[in-house]
Amino acid sequence: MIAILASRPHPEQGFRTCLGILKLYQAIDTAQAEAVSARALEIGGLNCKSITALIKTHKASRHTAEPAAVGEHANLRGPGYFH
Repeated sequence: MIAILASRPHPEQGFRTCLGILKLYQAIDTAQAEAVSARALEIGGLNCKSITALIKTHKASRHTAEPAAVGEHANLRGPGYFH
């Protein structure tokens, strides 16, 4: 909520957005709300429309702290290619 309030030029705009997001969070459990909030901060989706889309597409196992590893493939060049 602090990020939303800080991103708006007028406090009233931030308050209205926060109220809308809290209303969206009433329909979901706390763990899902935390995961959706973290994802919204990552992508910069600090509005009701983005939060609604994230709630609809949320999957519990999708959000991980580790980046996806690049697999081995014949078309990938190694670090020695450019030297």
